Parts: sequence; C-alpha cells; structure tokens
Amino acid sequence: MASNEVDHRPNPTVEGEDDDPPMLSSQALEALQEFLNEQNQGSVHRDGGGSVEEDGSDERVSLIAEDWRLSQFWYDRETAETVATEVRDLCVATSSPVACVACPTLYAYLKKIDPNVPAQLLEYDKRFEQYGSDFTFYDYNHPEELPPALRHAYQVVVADPPYLSKECLERVAQTIAFLRRPGDSYLLLLTGEVQKQLAAELLNLYPCGFRPRHSSKLGNEFRLFSNYDPQDRLGGWEQAE
Repeated sequence: MASNEVDHRPNPTVEGEDDDPPMLSSQALEALQEFLNEQNQGSVHRDGGGSVEEDGSDERVSLIAEDWRLSQFWYDRETAETVATEVRDLCVATSSPVACVACPTLYAYLKKIDPNVPAQLLEYDKRFEQYGSDFTFYDYNHPEELPPALRHAYQVVVADPPYLSKECLERVAQTIAFLRRPGDSYLLLLTGEVQKQLAAELLNLYPCGFRPRHSSKLGNEFRLFSNYDPQDRLGGWEQAE
C-alpha cells in the first residue's frame, strides 16, 4: 500500500526529463526528517508499519515515521484498509499467502484486519525487521536476490515500486515474476498514472477506478492496477482503450 519503497517518491524520475531534480542539502534533510519524526509521534493515522492501538471502538495502526530519503510516503487509512481487504479476500479464496513488495503500509493493515493471513514483506528499510520471519530484505536493484523458498510461492502479489521510473518498474516486474506461482495469479500494483502503459506491457495490468491516496500530499497522480477484473470492487476495472 512499496521500498526503498517503500515508499514513495520525493523526487520521482519521469522519463524524458532532462534537468536533474532539485536536491536538499544533508543539513536540510536532517532538519526535515526531525520535523517529520516529531509530527509522527503520537499519530496513529500514518500507515507504514507498527502496532494496533485501540481508540474506543475504533482500532488504528500506529506507524513508523516516513523517511523521505528512502522515498517513503505512507498510504492514508482508507487506501490501506481498502487494498488490505481486497488482498485478504484473495488470500482466503486461493488459500495462498501474499507477497507484499515494498509496501509496509499494506502489510500493517492486512495484519490488523486479519492477523492469520500469511504475508511476507519484502522491504529495503530494516526497521521492519520487527516483523521477524515475515520480513525479507529487498533491494529492487537486485530483483532476484531473494531466498529460494520464495520462488514461485505466491498466488497473490502486491507491489509498490519506490520510484516512478521505467528502470524501477522493470526490475520490480522481475521480482514479481520470481515470486508469482505459475498459472493463475493475482497481481496488484500501486504506482503513478505515468506508468500505465508500461504496467500493461510488462505485467498485463490495467487501472481500477479506486484512486489510492497518501497521508502526505503528492504531486503525482497514483493508480491501483490489477491483472484481473475486480468487478464491483475497487471501483471496477478500466479496460485498455
């Protein structure tokens, strides 16, 4: 809900741009991160990884602070719960575990909804080692450097590439091919609208009507893509034009 992932993209790379993106100094980055950490303390609305806290009859997920240096931008609560519910239902229907590629937000909410759903988080940020055996270190620059036990082990795979570049999505697609079980499998991808054509070419994915959102406001339009028609779920499937 992905990572160096994890997460999304302070200065995403867009194909065709000639100018280098503006960069903050190390001092400015440290000051910004300190501010974000302070903002996140006590907040239970951010969605990345953490524990479940009770607030009256309402349960919220307390989350680790985003690290913009890792391109981390967590989903908002509605997005996380909507996608996690879909994933839980797919896992139940297929009796399959799910591989969550660079999307710790999704993993955290999935475990909130149903702690018994078997899920593996593939993530660059080692803060998520707190998930124990559910955590596998993952660097999209080395898309198939993963434990052999994960090869073709998942009928359900969800990915959230950390950057909006052609190279990043191509490498994440290699990881998905490593993870997915031969035959029928269910794939979900959360990434920018700009990746629409490439997602179709690489993975035969098409956008759903549901629009993912993040706790931080981002300039890029994000979409949820799938390789199956969700019908009346996730806002329906937009077929290729």
